[in-house]
Order: sequence, then structure tokens, then C-alpha cells
Amino acid sequence: MKQRLCAIFVVFLLFAGLSGCATNTTHESTKKGAGIGALVGAVSGAIIGYQNDHSGGALRGALIGGAAGGALGAGAGAYMDKQQTEFEQELANERAQHQVEIERQQNEILKLTLNSEVSFDFNSARIKSAFYSPLNKISDIMSRYPQTQILVVGHTDNVGSDQYNFDLSLRRANAVADYLIMHGVSSSRMGTEGHGEMEPIASNDTLTGRAQNRRVEIFVVPNKNAGQ
Repeated sequence: MKQRLCAIFVVFLLFAGLSGCATNTTHESTKKGAGIGALVGAVSGAIIGYQNDHSGGALRGALIGGAAGGALGAGAGAYMDKQQTEFEQELANERAQHQVEIERQQNEILKLTLNSEVSFDFNSARIKSAFYSPLNKISDIMSRYPQTQILVVGHTDNVGSDQYNFDLSLRRANAVADYLIMHGVSSSRMGTEGHGEMEPIASNDTLTGRAQNRRVEIFVVPNKNAGQ
């Protein structure tokens, strides 16, 4: 409870232009995340979400949303442009093989989508050794651009029970976050969520669709100091 109250306080300090207290959101278990919309939402909406969902997902959304929503400096776009360019260049081979996708979203947020077919064995949260190389590239770039928050979100298909899929998606998100932290990314920048089968991007009625739904997404969110 103290950690949650501290994180809410950080949100308000971010909007007041202060630094505030630090909180590590990694490995807070969540059955249902607040959704990525909270990343770019207003503080008031995020706090309402937190009041309705005490699982932790809404609070992480409020914390990262406070850093991004409406508080960015003039140089944030150029800062994220350079980071995106490095991701695209360093991960060119992985993108060509559809192992990693890179997208630019609202509020200068970058989203990296990791294909779980190449990053995890079936029904496992242990990262495949063949995927260490792209994660090393990602962690190196993240370390060079410290003015960001990072949210790692796990997703599954609909095979298995809801609870099992939530747990598996969170364990995979935690595994990716742990790897990034072990390779130099500060844990104070990191949050994780498991969304299970709640947010499919394709039909779960086909093998191809289920494979697309099994994924890990990394959101790289600029804070108010980005580009300064």
C-alpha cells in the first residue's frame, strides 16, 4: 500500500514539474492490466482507473501516463526519433524475419512487439537463448536513452484457462523485464503487466491468428526531461 501511495504521489509531482519519490513497479502481479490507454491518459482518469482496479495495472498506467501525457518538452520528438532510428537499424535483421516490430504511437511512445514464437518455447516463460541477441541490442539502446519509462506487457492466445493465461503472460513480461535489467536498464524505469488473452490482435480461430496473439510488447515512454 505504501508503494502504491508513493507512485500516486509521483504522478502528481510529474505534472507539477518536480522529481518526487522513486518507485520500482517491476514484478507487481496484476490479473488485469489497466490497458495501454492509461499510458497516454490524463492523471484524473488514471487515478479513477486505479480506484476501480486495485490489481496494480491501473497504477502503473497512471505513473507512466503522468510522465507522458501533456508534459513533454519541445525536444522529446527528436529524442524519440533518434532512439527509433537506432532500434530500426540495430534490429533490421529481426524486423525482416518478423521477429520484432517497431511502431511509433501517440505522445511519442515507441512500441516494440516481440514474436513469442521465436522468443519463448510453447507454454514456457524461459527466454530462448537465440533471442538473447535482439534483447541485448534493445537493452543497449535503452541504456543510452535514459529519459524514458518502460512498460513490458505480455499477451497470450485463448488456449487454456483465463487465469493460466494471465499468469503466463505476466511471467513472460517479467522474464523480458528481468533480462533488460540484468543488461543495464535501470529497474526504476521498468514496469510489467500481464493481459492474458484480453487483447487479441488477430482471430483465435486459426493457428496463424493464435500465433500473432502470443506476443510481448515493450512500450518506451518519454518522460518530461526527454530531449533536454
